Amino acid sequence: MAAVPSVSNSITVRLEVPARGNAVSQITTSVESSGGTVTGLDVTASGLEALRIDVTIAAVSVAHAEEIVEKLRTIEGISIGKVSDRTFLMHLGGKIEMSSKLPIRNRDDLSMIYTPGVARVCMAIAENPDDARRLTIKRNSVAVVTDGSAVLGLGNIGPKAALPVMEGKAALFKRFAGIDAWPICLDTQDSDEIVAIVKAIAPGFAGINLEDISAPRCFEIEARLREALDIPVFHDDQHGTAIVVLAALMNALQVVGKHIGDVRVVMSGAGAAGTAILKLLMAAGVQHATVADVKGVVHLGRDDLNDSLRWIAENTNRSNRTGSLKEAVHGADVFIGVSAPNVLDGDDIAAMADDAIVFALANPDPEVDPAVARQTAAVVATGRSDFPNQINNVLVFPGVFRGLLDAQSRTVNTEMMLAASRALAGTVGADELNANYIIPSVFHPDVAKTVAAAVREAAHEAGSAQAPAVTETGAIPVVHG
Repeated sequence: MAAVPSVSNSITVRLEVPARGNAVSQITTSVESSGGTVTGLDVTASGLEALRIDVTIAAVSVAHAEEIVEKLRTIEGISIGKVSDRTFLMHLGGKIEMSSKLPIRNRDDLSMIYTPGVARVCMAIAENPDDARRLTIKRNSVAVVTDGSAVLGLGNIGPKAALPVMEGKAALFKRFAGIDAWPICLDTQDSDEIVAIVKAIAPGFAGINLEDISAPRCFEIEARLREALDIPVFHDDQHGTAIVVLAALMNALQVVGKHIGDVRVVMSGAGAAGTAILKLLMAAGVQHATVADVKGVVHLGRDDLNDSLRWIAENTNRSNRTGSLKEAVHGADVFIGVSAPNVLDGDDIAAMADDAIVFALANPDPEVDPAVARQTAAVVATGRSDFPNQINNVLVFPGVFRGLLDAQSRTVNTEMMLAASRALAGTVGADELNANYIIPSVFHPDVAKTVAAAVREAAHEAGSAQAPAVTETGAIPVVHG
């Protein structure tokens, strides 16, 4: 699949050029002939003899950006000043901050926000710990916890290198759901230590979002924390992905006129995301599923099955298929990939059933070239933003946590996740639904609130929500004369 220039690899180049002549057209020609795209050209200073121009350029990669700059250096009469990577500029000093909701203008404000007035609030919570949800930031706070072991497909890069991702996650929580999220990057990859640390910090949060923790440890960590804590624990790499995939599949099946209980689904990837997707699809009614990993189809005859793979083998592949992914996908109605680039080709997709559905979600390079898959498949989705039908977790986790926090839920379960999928799928109206629009944009104004409402209702129906909170005034002691 040919790469295209992207804003994620954009740079701004400061140039000094002659005030007269065709220098500007030479710049744009040089960039475009090098495969880049000029997205902005700003004159930042002007004199009789020279102009200072900031040129913003989208490139394919860092190496490609460097090639473009070197070609610009060859233009006669042009001198190059500072070259800035726009993505790095956006991260300078971090992407989030803490700010006070109340002004501290004078001694009165200080006395109520802090000492001595705050002591009475502390004692109220000591007498009734549930008041922490009403009288502190706990009610709207989520911890985004990672150990840096499986970051964005980059692998085990550690907690410091994971911090930019966790900051970004926190920014998305705030942007799409008004939730205060805090990056917690742990300098340990010991499961016992992670569980102990999260248990110890849990009093300050109303929910835990586990992020970028490698399989199979993530399964154990999540299960133990759910057992130990009275707040919801949600591993977004597993369950966020699963909810979006199911929502997209619901709508894709409508497009091709097939029923979820009848289709044969083949999955590539048996890690955290793949296992969670599989379990949620089965809960939604999928009856015929086969899973392949790097060693081929998962079946009971394999001698390398860990606990997770054994569960897959025992609960899928009813016909006991063996062999490769390419063999398994032959005749399948649905392919879902959360694995590695280019494991399938156009011939494999053409060998699927009529009106096939292909979700190739490996990022940045999918399991099959989407352009090639679209030649024979009826519906194609990817994890990329430069193709239709982007499967993106940001469609889910803000709304899910907004619903959980609003319900003061103590857990998150399969029914809540199914409700989130149905709500997300429902944001695409019947008059909008087509092969190129099975899932809404992450900026769709109704997504987060619709998902939140569905999760909140499911939490109350499941009985996992606490009793409705009293009104704000009801939580405040009132002295009657």
